[in-house]
Amino acid sequence: MIVNGFPATAAYSLHGPPNAANSNGNARRRFAAKFPRSSASAKRTLFSHLASCRSASDSSSSSWSSLVPPSRSRMENSVSISDHHLPTVMVTNDDGIDAPGLRSLVRVLVSSRRFHVLVCAPDSEKSAVSHSITWRHPISAQRVEIDGATAYGVSGTPADCTSLGISGALFPSVPDLVALCLSSPASKLTLRRMLLMILFRLSDSFLVVSGINMGSNCGYHIVYSGTVAGAREAFFNDIPSISVSYDWVGGKSSVEDFTLAAEACIPIITGILAEVKSKKYPSGCFLNVDLPTNVTQHKGYKLTRQSRSIYRMGWKQVTSTTQGGKMLSTMTMDTDGKMQAEADTTDDASQGNLVFKREVRGAQIVEDDTDHKYLKDGYITVTPLSALSPADVGCHTYFKDWLPSVVDHTSPSAL
Repeated sequence: MIVNGFPATAAYSLHGPPNAANSNGNARRRFAAKFPRSSASAKRTLFSHLASCRSASDSSSSSWSSLVPPSRSRMENSVSISDHHLPTVMVTNDDGIDAPGLRSLVRVLVSSRRFHVLVCAPDSEKSAVSHSITWRHPISAQRVEIDGATAYGVSGTPADCTSLGISGALFPSVPDLVALCLSSPASKLTLRRMLLMILFRLSDSFLVVSGINMGSNCGYHIVYSGTVAGAREAFFNDIPSISVSYDWVGGKSSVEDFTLAAEACIPIITGILAEVKSKKYPSGCFLNVDLPTNVTQHKGYKLTRQSRSIYRMGWKQVTSTTQGGKMLSTMTMDTDGKMQAEADTTDDASQGNLVFKREVRGAQIVEDDTDHKYLKDGYITVTPLSALSPADVGCHTYFKDWLPSVVDHTSPSAL
């Protein structure tokens, strides 16, 4: 059973605190049957928290609402109660919560009536911020009205949005078990991961989708991408995820193409959720999906590997912050007057500072049989990714011999 996108523990009914038909004893038996391999100490920790929450609710006049922050205890979900049995899809992106790619994806997910949809996305564009996170100050979240979904615009990066959205703090229909476990003297990392797994596996299934990005994310650009980082952050937290990008080309593409791209992703999304529910989905990767410019005439779905393709960038000195237009996430320049008007109104050049802007100076495509090649050939590319960055085998072999020779034979006088 899912409440506001997160599975309610078996000790709680949908509408409030535990009742006679939903006792801790029954919850303990159901939990033990569902997780027979979980450690006894971890189970005892979880159920001691559930028991303490029940005791608090029984003795408090506010009962269930006392377990939820007062500012959100009366907040209504825009999704009906009957939808809570559906698998949950949480959407984020790096183009911002008002971007047409995200809005099209959410609209397709909601209209399919197959998913319970949450949205936690940046409140403004955060393209090419990679996996940066907000560390030194708080971030804010503001409710945004999107039909059929519970949505928030967040003053953080894509990685921040994913982290906040899956934490249980923003969508708190059940007590934040992660926060509770972190107050325990037990091993914090192990217990945190176990409770996160419990939190999502008690549901039918849960998936984070980051996108749909305006512009492809292949090759080395995966490193720069905030869209991919939104999915990677979920992967860091043992949550299945995919990043989705559409190969937007100015003069050829239109906003309607995002809807077609979203519809083409439904088989992938439903397939992953089915594997998650059956406990068959691999935990060692997440998926990066790119859709071709002519998505209506795509040639099929192609499993690929990450290439070394990259746009070579340079810098050009300019006389104002608006000169030359704005660099888009598609690695092209937009010289439209509206885009220029959105530029920072503070002209650093007038303050005597040197002002520089990036410019594209060419593309380096060095490999066949990879994500970029198949995308340009018209395929929907599906690329499994991880978070490790191992060097080529040849480099490791070279430095295996090189490092001992440097350490053994280099004298301080030679430095």
